[in-house]
Amino acid sequence: MIVENVLPKDYAEMLNVWENSVRATHDFITDEDIEFFKPIIIEQAFPAVTLKCVRAESGSIVGFVGVHEAKIEMLFVLDEIRGQGVGKTLLQHALESLNATKVDVNEQNPQAVGFYQHMGFHVVSRSPVDDMGKPFPILHMAL
Repeated sequence: MIVENVLPKDYAEMLNVWENSVRATHDFITDEDIEFFKPIIIEQAFPAVTLKCVRAESGSIVGFVGVHEAKIEMLFVLDEIRGQGVGKTLLQHALESLNATKVDVNEQNPQAVGFYQHMGFHVVSRSPVDDMGKPFPILHMAL
C-alpha cells in the first residue's frame, strides 16, 4: 500500500470516508452530531493537519490520517476494508514519517482503543468530554 499526499480537492471524498467510518464504529454518534461535525471537519480540521491517504486500485480514497504537532488528530478507514491493513499502514506512516507519538481516542469506540493499544499506545489520561464540550469521553494515549 502506498501512502499519498492529500490535496484540498480530495476533502469531499475524505469527508465521505470519515462519515462511513464513523457510522460503522461510533454508534454513540447521532445523525445530528455527524451533521454538526461535517462543516467543522472540512473547513477547519482538514486544513489544520498534515493529511495522507491510501487509495484503492480504482484511485478512490479508502483511508486517511491527519497529524499535527506529533499527534494523530484523525485516522479513518472505509468500513468495508477495515481489517485489511490500511489503518496499520497509515498509522505506521504517521509514526515513522510524521513523528506522531500521541493520539486521542473516543472511549466509546473500543475497536479503536484496542487498535492503538495493539500498536503500542497506552492511556495517559482521560477527559469526560471531547474538544467541542460534547459528552464523548476521550482517552489521551501515547507511545
